[in-house]
Order: sequence, then structure tokens, then C-alpha cells
Amino acid sequence: MADTITILHTPGCPNVALVRQRLADALARFSGPAPRVVVEEVADPDEAGRRGFHGSPALLVDGVDPFAGPETPAAFACRTYRTETGVEGAPSVDQIVAALTAG
Repeated sequence: MADTITILHTPGCPNVALVRQRLADALARFSGPAPRVVVEEVADPDEAGRRGFHGSPALLVDGVDPFAGPETPAAFACRTYRTETGVEGAPSVDQIVAALTAG
């Protein structure tokens, strides 16, 4: 299990609540101590570029974005995820569980 999970988002991102809820649902599937969850706002495009931010909301597991490939550009924009039920504004609970148990 990760030590730290970070939710990065742009100001006013409409999907922050969704990713927070799905993360909470995913973490509820595990026993033992929960990782530290940090929520940080990415203020502008320059910060997005410096941080390698791939769109809002982003979920980092110990500093790594498991949902972005090496070809994914930095973006100060809304982000979508391909889930089992279609394109959504956050990864599914099952996708988050898989990201937390990978590696």
C-alpha cells in the first residue's frame, strides 16, 4: 500500500469530490493503516508544466501518476479517464484499487 496519495486539481475542478469519494471507497477495501491523503491545488499552467501535471483531477500514488503514460503531456485542463462504464471525470474505484496494489 502507498504511504501517500495526492489528489492534484485545478481551481474549481468539478471532479475533485468524485475522485475523493472514489478514493475513500477504494481505501475502505483495505485493512491496516490508511495512507496519508494530501489534496493540492495546481494554480496555473506554469506550475502544471513544472510538476508534470496531466490534468485535473490527478491521483498520485507515492508521487507517481499511475493513470498517465510517458507520452501524456502536461496540461492545465480537465482530465477524463476511461473506466469500465465509459469516460468519466475520475478513475473508477476498481481502477484506484488496482493502482494502489500494483508494484
